[in-house]
This record gives sequence, C-alpha cells and structure tokens, in this order.
Amino acid sequence: MTVPGSMINRPLLVSSILTHAVRNNPHQEIVTGLDGGKKHRYTYANFYKRVVQLAMGLQNNGIKMGDRVGTLAWNTYRHLEIYYATAGTGLVCHTINPRLHISQIQFIINDAQDVVMFYDSHFESLVEQLKPNCPSVKHWVLLDESTSATNLSTYTEWLDTSHEDLDWPQFDENSACGLCYTSGTTGDPKGALYSHRSTILHAYASCHPDAVGVSRRDAVMPLVPMYHVNAWGLPYSAMLSGAKMVMPGADHSGKALHSLCETEGVTLSAGVPSIWQIMLDYTLANNLTFSTLKCAVIGGSACPPAMITTLSKLNVSVRHAWGMTEVSPLGTVCLLLPEHESLSEQEQLNVLAAQGRPLFGAEFKITGDDNVTPLPTDGKTTGNLMVRGNWVIERYYGKSESALTDGWFHTGDVASLDANGYMRISDRSKDVIKSGGEWISSIEIENIATEHPDVQQAACIAKPDPKWGERPVLVVLKKPGTSPSEENILSIYNNRVAKWMIPDEVVFVDQMPMTATGKLQKAELRKKFFAPKENNE
Repeated sequence: MTVPGSMINRPLLVSSILTHAVRNNPHQEIVTGLDGGKKHRYTYANFYKRVVQLAMGLQNNGIKMGDRVGTLAWNTYRHLEIYYATAGTGLVCHTINPRLHISQIQFIINDAQDVVMFYDSHFESLVEQLKPNCPSVKHWVLLDESTSATNLSTYTEWLDTSHEDLDWPQFDENSACGLCYTSGTTGDPKGALYSHRSTILHAYASCHPDAVGVSRRDAVMPLVPMYHVNAWGLPYSAMLSGAKMVMPGADHSGKALHSLCETEGVTLSAGVPSIWQIMLDYTLANNLTFSTLKCAVIGGSACPPAMITTLSKLNVSVRHAWGMTEVSPLGTVCLLLPEHESLSEQEQLNVLAAQGRPLFGAEFKITGDDNVTPLPTDGKTTGNLMVRGNWVIERYYGKSESALTDGWFHTGDVASLDANGYMRISDRSKDVIKSGGEWISSIEIENIATEHPDVQQAACIAKPDPKWGERPVLVVLKKPGTSPSEENILSIYNNRVAKWMIPDEVVFVDQMPMTATGKLQKAELRKKFFAPKENNE
C-alpha cells in the first residue's frame, strides 16, 4: 500500500522563479549592451512590471494558453521579458536561430505554427522575406520600442501599462513553456518541447556548486544566444539565484564583450569555444586581462585544452560542459575532485578536458551497437552515449513515435565513462575515423593541433583509403600573419599519439565552415575534399 506524503504540493512553474526573484532581490540589476556602445539598465522590480504588462498585452491580443510565440532576437532585456511573460501565462516561447538558412527558419515557424513573432530590427529584411510564407503568424512585432514607420506593430504597443502585478495562473507543471529546434544538419530540424517541470528541475541542477554553480553573488553574462537551447538555461538559473544578469545584445566583437565584462563586473559567463576565442584574441592582442571574471562555462563543442590553459593564465577557471537540444541542454559539467589536487598540472588538464560528470537528474550509459547493453565504465572502453533523465525529451515536437531506445535517448556521440562518472566524448558517431580496424578520435587530433601557436582552428576528417579504409587528414585555419608548414604542424604529434594515428596530411583553408550555433561543419569539409565518401554516407 502506498502511503501518501504530507507535504504541500505546488506545481513547478516558471512563474515561481519570477515571483521569488522580485520578492527577494527586487533591486538586483539586469543590464543589456545596446547598439553604439549604449546600455539599458533596470532592476528585477522594473523587469517584473514589464513582464506583467507584456503578459496582459498578449492576453489582450487573443493569444491563448498553449499558443507558440516566436522570437528572432538577440540576448536583451526584452527577449528576457518575453521568456517570462509567455511561460507565466501558459504560452510557449519558441526561440528561433536567425543564423539558420531562411528555408530552415521558414520550415521551423510553419512546423511550430507560431501565432506571434517578436523580432529585433537587425532581422527586418529576414522578416520581410518570411512574412508571405508563414501564414500561421498573425502578428509580427518589432522589438524596438520606437520607430518612424507607421505600418509596424511595435513592442511598446504590446505592453498593457494599466497593470503592474498579476495573480499568475496555476496549471499542470507538465505543460509546455519552451520550444527549440535542432539545427537540422541531417534532414529537417526537429523540435524539443520543454515543460515547466523539466525547466525548473534543470535550473535547480544547474545552480549546484558542482555544476554551473550560479549564486546571488554572481554577475552572469550568457554569451550563448537565447535562441540556442534557451542560453543553456541561464535566463532561468540566474534569476532563480538572484544573480545580476548582463546581456550582450547584438555586438559580439571581442572589444564589446570584454568591455561589458569589465564594466559590469561579470563573474561567470558561458558560450561555445568560437565566441570565447573571439574574446580571448582581443584580450591577448591588447595585453588585457579579466579583473572580475572567475568562471568560463564552455560547451557546444569540445573545448581545446589549450583554451583551458590560456584562460587559467588569466585567472579564469573553465567548466567544460556537455549537452544538446534534446537534453535542455545540460547533461554534464567538468570540475576537479579532491583526489585530483595532488596531480600534476598536465594531469589535471587532462581531467578538465573531459566533458564532466552528470548533473543530478541526468543518467548516462555507453552501449555497443545494440544501443541497449551497457559497456564497462573503465574510462577506456568507448561506445554509443545514451542518456535519460528529468529534462531529456521523450519524443520530438509533433511526432507520435518515441525518440527513445529502451527508455534511453541515443545522443549520437561516442564516449567513455569512468568509475567517478566522468564522461569523455571521443567523437560524434558520424565523425569518428576507423583506420585498419582501429578507432581514431578526431577530437584528440584536433586538440593537439590547437596547441600549435600558429593554428587558429583545426578539424580532423576521414579520407577514404584503399588499404586502411580511412585515414585522418588535418584541416587547419592559420592564425593571421603566420605561415606554418605541414611538417612543422605534424611534428607536434611525435611521442603524443601512436604513429598510425598521426594525420597523413595537412590541408590549409582560409575559412572553416561553421553551423549557425558555432560548431564545425565537418560534413562540409568532407564534401569539399572527399565528395565520394560523403555521397556514400
């Protein structure tokens, strides 16, 4: 017989983050970098009033519970207001990546059946192209609060200023609050629909000191866009903690980001390696440092150990994270354990280069080709990485079939797990190189290459080989003003890896193909250099 609990049972709703924040931290700041170096600054209390006004404005315009509200917007205070106004009233905030190809954006809007689209002025030309082909969108709302155009609906018009507070509705915590789509690198983009419950639990777990570790003492700057898996949950975890929030806006130059970091006392920031590289290049080129920044959360793709070392010299510790759209996105974060304190600097670096240990609420295993049978967690055996947990999707948006195998989600990564739970990605399953029956980790080859002082970026891809099946080729983007040779670059692999793992050649390129979320497009490189192999995939 089940014995019922005797605790109060309140639904886990995003609106509870908002009400907690304004009641306990009303004077905390939210700062946004605007065009031209200007800033917008206000308090949680002011933020709350505008969220209420937008929530009422959405209701006044007939937007109903469950409707999808789209955004094409940068990380700004207005975008943050939309996050909370939609979720608080049972709407679904659908953040759209404006860097995707227009055909993908059009597909995403139509698949989601968005009824409203809020957009920054930077995307006006994109919106004009989208309007005729997105019939579900009844309202296109310009996020700038003043404009000379008379035929545009503006954000100010959607703020019902007759309200400053709201009795937020209570509903099922399993209701949807957010929708994000994968980038669609293989086939059409697929939607991940997040619930209030999954979002709250993800935010709680993210705040843990062995995860991202956000606290009231922090000033948090999400470099990762709010359209990229909800900025890794920082709009929720930062406000839940009462942290100062610093939103970078549209200017992602190294100068603007470093200046914002310094002037606003940023202590914690998060982004993909490519945006960190932009900020580091500017910082080092101008002999600058970071006076307040203490923690850099880096994910989206593998963080090169050389970047961890560079940031460490600037007194910034790196928390290497792993996640994906289908995991809300955080699954693991990497920190040292007490038993690692006696290790050498190089040994500690090797630990920190792993993707880390699971957050409570996410569970991992590695399997063989059947995606079911677990493999040993010895830190050496690699297999297909599977995940399940409180914020892992069960099925894609609009699909009836399950996305799970025996209750687990197949991530598409090849990884190892050790006895302490450390997970180390060796490759994406589609990128791993098999030479003579042996596996070569492209990530390991790339990480070593980026240690070379003249290498800006590196990608290791497979070249078809009649004898070995596949052989590694290193594609290199040189740092400006340098001219490294193939021999010079390949020499750094001596005594680092087995001879058969050393790339057969180095190909220099003027530009690396990147996805809209800042990841290397190895498929494009394979297509460019080895088209027959790509056609057979």
